[in-house]
Order: sequence, then structure tokens, then C-alpha cells
Amino acid sequence: MTIDFTKSTDGLIPAIIQDATTKNVLMLGYMNQDAVDKTNETKKVTFYSRSKNRLWTKGEESGNFLNLVDIKVDCDNDSLLITVNPVGPTCHTGTDTCWKEDNTASYGFLSKLEDIITDRKDNPENKDSYVASLYRDGINKVAQKVGEEAVEVVIEAMDSNDHLFKEESADLLFHYLILLQAKGYKLNDIVAVLKTRN
Repeated sequence: MTIDFTKSTDGLIPAIIQDATTKNVLMLGYMNQDAVDKTNETKKVTFYSRSKNRLWTKGEESGNFLNLVDIKVDCDNDSLLITVNPVGPTCHTGTDTCWKEDNTASYGFLSKLEDIITDRKDNPENKDSYVASLYRDGINKVAQKVGEEAVEVVIEAMDSNDHLFKEESADLLFHYLILLQAKGYKLNDIVAVLKTRN
């Protein structure tokens, strides 16, 4: 890995810290070659502190270390993306990130879809909502829909129509997310089970 520390007058480059699991950005720090070397050696992220004018290992006082997973350099070789497994809160204020956000996993559009399903589940009186109508009909109806969609996915998998296969797969995933919440769970709960099998 080639890193160009010469582009700034102080020889420091930005290091973006990202949670390896949730993919959330936790903080931004600065590193010189010594900080990079110590990080690789100890497997605990070490920065160059501009206020202390010395190397500083995150967590050296608090115990909230950033355990190194990987370091990547950008296309200009002048900034780093460092993935970590954080121990405790990252910010000195006690929050998960320096942007005062909870460090929870997000699955992009699927998380937004889960939020919509939650709203429909919590407001079953919405007569225009298909999801609310499923919840009004009860767990048996929701489970039945998942079974029907699963069978349709299997049928389309044995055919050569890729468009229909993707459509039925989307229907299955959608109804599965509804079933998860009907049982009191979310996608994160299933991801946690999968992680134990990794």
C-alpha cells in the first residue's frame, strides 16, 4: 500500500473510521506514517494528535479501542478508509459516533421498507394499506402469503423467465419482512443468527 503524506504541509492525511459491521462512519482522525505503522503493529487504531503533538491510540485512556480490521487507501493515495470493530463508544462525548448517531446497522432501502411495514403494523386501521390488511387478518394469513410466494419463486426458478423470477423473489422478500414483524422480529435479528453460523 502506497500512501502519499507529502500533499499536506504537516505530513498528515485524513483517516475515515468505519464500523466493519454496521458500515457507519464513526469518526475522522489524522495519521502520519508512524501512526499507520503502529496501527498495523498493534491492531489498534493510532492517530497523530494535532492537539497533543504526538501519537495517540484511540482508547488509551478510556479503553474504547478501535480494533483494526482493514486499511484502504484512496485513488489519490492521500486519505485512508479504516474499518474497525469498536470497543464501546467512539466519541469522547460518549456517543457511538462523532455525529451523535446510534451505531446501528442499516440495510439501505430494506431498512426504509421495514420502517414502512412497522408503520402499517402500528396503524392497522388504514383501510387503503395492503400490509395493514394482512396484519388485520392475522399471523396465519401472513404466513400463508409467505408460503404462496415461496412456491411461486420455486416455480419461476425452474423456468427461464428471469424477469418473473426477480418479481416473485421481491414478493417473497416483502412478505417475509411482514412475517418477521408479525412475529416481533426485524432483519437485524436474522442477521445476528447468520453471524453465529459464519
